[in-house]
Amino acid sequence: MGALPSLAQQGRDREASTALEEALNELEADPVGEAPGRFGFDAAELALHQAEADLALGRNEQARSRAEVSAAACTIGTPGWAAATLALALAEASTQPSDAAQRGLDVLDRVPPSRLRSTARARLGRLDVLLAARPADHVADLRERLRVLPPPVDTHGVAST
Repeated sequence: MGALPSLAQQGRDREASTALEEALNELEADPVGEAPGRFGFDAAELALHQAEADLALGRNEQARSRAEVSAAACTIGTPGWAAATLALALAEASTQPSDAAQRGLDVLDRVPPSRLRSTARARLGRLDVLLAARPADHVADLRERLRVLPPPVDTHGVAST
């Protein structure tokens, strides 16, 4: 399932569709994730991977819909919620920059910098780039919050640059 966004980014639509079909079959056959060899992804994670694949393929409306499903299935403030919320923001950036920026700020308000995963930081960086030329409410606030965001801390408590 994790290959879906990568396949989509490479423009390998047919293989991405096959990976999605396999994941849907696995999820349907074992919704709890207890089958041997199954990695245990759930419906929220599947929707997130679908949203990321849709983003890579330029299908922002589908990405938005799937990211909303994923975010709604997650507990607010968790890494999964942050990932889904930022995928939703990325899908909205071109048409609703103010909403996208507000979602980025919401993640920064609810997830302490020390708990912000590298993948969330990468999504925030992509969001910043997408919003850079968009004058809208909250965009300047988000850019400032990202500018002063402390660097990530490794497992030894050392900040990286």
